[in-house]
Amino acid sequence: TPMLKLYMHCGGHHVDREAAVTTPTPQRTRTWVPVPHGRLLGLVEQTLAGTGMRVVSEAHGLWGEGQRYFGLLQVENRHATGDHSMVVGLRNSHDRTFPAAIAVGCGVFVCDNLSFSGEVTLSRRHTRFVERDLPGVVARAIGQVGQLRHLQEERIAAYKATPLGNRAAHDLVVRALDARVLPVTWVPEVVEQWRQPNHREFLADGRTAWTLFNAFTEVLKRGNLQQLPRRSQALHGLIDSECGLLARN
Repeated sequence: TPMLKLYMHCGGHHVDREAAVTTPTPQRTRTWVPVPHGRLLGLVEQTLAGTGMRVVSEAHGLWGEGQRYFGLLQVENRHATGDHSMVVGLRNSHDRTFPAAIAVGCGVFVCDNLSFSGEVTLSRRHTRFVERDLPGVVARAIGQVGQLRHLQEERIAAYKATPLGNRAAHDLVVRALDARVLPVTWVPEVVEQWRQPNHREFLADGRTAWTLFNAFTEVLKRGNLQQLPRRSQALHGLIDSECGLLARN
């Protein structure tokens, strides 16, 4: 399996695994029990292994003096097309800025572009029973990740099979602005990546929805990783519609 060079996007501090799992956890209160970053990571890895999904690469980042955590786990590639792999993202916060969650995504080998197609929230808040309930919550979330993985493979195949002309591509870029996929200042870079991709592999089948999708993700990867799940899920919604996937589901 090729290895993605998983890395943290700007806005976070890239750390090794040891730093992530040893980050101090705040004291619990009567109604709120923070989940240690290492506890969440270990449960996710254990549950993935139990379902036959082997982690082959990982990256970790911290924000806000260790209060917010984002991890990336590349899962072994088991499909016929060798140009991308499944990536599981996990997030956690000790300052209550967001709930713990697991996201399923796609990493493209040739360029290390990263996107997320779905997210499963583990809990709305950290209650006093979270430690007791967390293993079951994670197991249910990983079950949903398995379903999202199959949908992701179908989606990528549809993107590659959908020809896209300049007019449709330019229209999607404008609609992406309305959907807050990216700020207006990044539009010229997306258009340039559509016209002249850094990686010619995205033109192997002509100009397709896959070409445009990677034009976006090539630019989005310079942004804040915490915002990437929302941005890339909105992008998927736009391109799914262009490929007829929303009508099919």
